[in-house]
Amino acid sequence: MRWDLFCRVIDNHGDTGVCWRLACDLAARGEAVRLWLDDASALTWMAPGSALGVDVLAWSDKVPSAAPQDVVIEAFGCDPPAIFVAAMAARELPPVWINLEHLSAEPYVERSHGLPSPQMHGPGRGLTKWFFYPGFTPRTGGLIREPGLIETQAGFDRRAWLAAQGIEWRDGERVISVFAYPGAPLPALLEALAGQPVLLLLTPGTAQPALPVTARSFPLPWLTQPDYDRLLWSCDLNLVRGEDSLVRAMWAGQPFIWQIYPQHDGAHAAKLQAFADAFGAHQAPGLGALWRRWNSLESGALALPDAAPWRAATLAWRDTLLTQADLTHQLLGFVRSRRPDDC
Repeated sequence: MRWDLFCRVIDNHGDTGVCWRLACDLAARGEAVRLWLDDASALTWMAPGSALGVDVLAWSDKVPSAAPQDVVIEAFGCDPPAIFVAAMAARELPPVWINLEHLSAEPYVERSHGLPSPQMHGPGRGLTKWFFYPGFTPRTGGLIREPGLIETQAGFDRRAWLAAQGIEWRDGERVISVFAYPGAPLPALLEALAGQPVLLLLTPGTAQPALPVTARSFPLPWLTQPDYDRLLWSCDLNLVRGEDSLVRAMWAGQPFIWQIYPQHDGAHAAKLQAFADAFGAHQAPGLGALWRRWNSLESGALALPDAAPWRAATLAWRDTLLTQADLTHQLLGFVRSRRPDDC
């Protein structure tokens, strides 16, 4: 099938990251994708070069006279341009229209996944938009996971990869990747790590200048998506933020600390708790408190759980996720079930 995937960049690179991964995964499975981006600048380092089967197009206020294709995805409710939606409605066979939603473990996701939204007004009148929710249970749309990802990781040599990046890893060091929003309590984390030999690998952005020089650290350049995955595979602990890096940290199978995207109305607190409950944070004593304190939702000193039960809980969580069909597989089946048999 042919796909139009619309993505509007709000304030970080996560939207682009999710959509680029999805576009590439669809293309690798034989689909043809047009990725419409209002800001494609992050792709210069995230995905230099092109991907077979993916065309990146500029999304301006007025989309050129490009006919809508078989499937139209709006990522995170970004609303395709009205002129494009009108063209969708004018097609003899309208495209399947998907709203790919944000990731959450909250109960409403299972209730809302796959629901139709008939369009009663506006340029899309007469069309149906379908809600597709990523998630962590079989009653959701799953997570992006490329075929062979876990097998590729199993053959990965982290010492060789670190050396290729110019990173000296000393025996006995706990290697930690740092990807955080402003305000992350990095000094408190270093206090919790005091007395342990650690090597901090700092992603570009606000985390680097905020870090006190009390531990060995290495500032990283912007990494491609495949190399960011390898970074996560190389570390004993990954500090991640938002949605895309959270999912990739879960596939890495190493302990992680998630900094959730803060919302002005405080809705992120319930979202974090729902994830902790689903993950089973109690399996690594102190993990739930650590996640809340890392997100400034609870006061108190940061204390890291013991490494062995923490990693065991992370691998058990990954094993559970691996029993579920991946998002792209489910999305393909969902779309085909809503197209006429002769298409």
